[in-house]
Amino acid sequence: MTALNLSGINKFYGRTHVLKDISLEVDEGEFVVFVGPSGCGKSTLLRLIAGLEDTTSGDIFIAEQNMNTTPPAKRGIAMVFQSYALYPHLNVRRNMTLALKQEKQSKRVIEQRVLKASKMLDLESYLEHYPSELSGGQRQRVAIGRAIVREPKLFLFDEPLSNLDAALRANTRVEIARLHKALAASMIYVTHDQTEAMTLADKIVVMNEGRVEQIGGPMELYNNPANQFVAGFIGAPSMNFFPGHAIHEKDTRTIGIRPEDLYVTDHGRLSIRIQHIERLGGDTNIIGTCENQSVTMRLFGQHSFCVGTDVAIDFDDAKAFYFTPSGERA
Repeated sequence: MTALNLSGINKFYGRTHVLKDISLEVDEGEFVVFVGPSGCGKSTLLRLIAGLEDTTSGDIFIAEQNMNTTPPAKRGIAMVFQSYALYPHLNVRRNMTLALKQEKQSKRVIEQRVLKASKMLDLESYLEHYPSELSGGQRQRVAIGRAIVREPKLFLFDEPLSNLDAALRANTRVEIARLHKALAASMIYVTHDQTEAMTLADKIVVMNEGRVEQIGGPMELYNNPANQFVAGFIGAPSMNFFPGHAIHEKDTRTIGIRPEDLYVTDHGRLSIRIQHIERLGGDTNIIGTCENQSVTMRLFGQHSFCVGTDVAIDFDDAKAFYFTPSGERA
């Protein structure tokens, strides 16, 4: 069964067209990530699905039921916000049970669900604590637990890790992936971080300026981007782009090369002037300029290059991507 179906979704704020004819499906049990730069419309789309805003046109189906006029509380969804949105005067247990009490669930059902969620999230020893006594990662787990106890048809996550430090983001990302497998639930996750998208998603929806640029699995988007925007957005470090005439005379196309597909050689077709070196231990990122554009080369292992020097580089033509002047795959 389809967990979510969006058909021809448009959203205007006055004369500003912020979402443009978006159609997509989320299968039952699928983890789908909306990713794109700030202002691309991904959070607005999530709010439409949740019923926090109305569509200008188009249809939203959740579990094959049209939800266009259904209020948020009756859509069978649970949303986890970036800001945690916990009640500071309620302890963890009461934060997690409040929605169930409003639904008039029995005490037995409430206790069972809270116990199950707190075990999954390692919160059993914190049920009597208040939000002010918890770390950022613990607060986010409480917010996730509050969503789990509702047993929704669809989980919605709105940039839930952006307030956490790097280590906590990585740990919580693993916890969310583990939860998805344990719950076998349908989840939609909004982020601007393509690393989160690549590591969590079954399916990624890449958005830009209110449009869907491409939908596919993480490796599908990485290996076969539909256009230059997707090629440059998916992957860290980002894909490099060179003018075609730098390699092939009179070529008006743009050539895209992943950082890991560049290599140093004595007689390369290109040359970069090194501006910065990132020594990461297992990898070394060489950042420089070529044809007046920034270039990043990712090398395995440790290397002793010097800033300010020129280095000849090249690539395997079979690993190159070509794009037209309009940005489409050539």
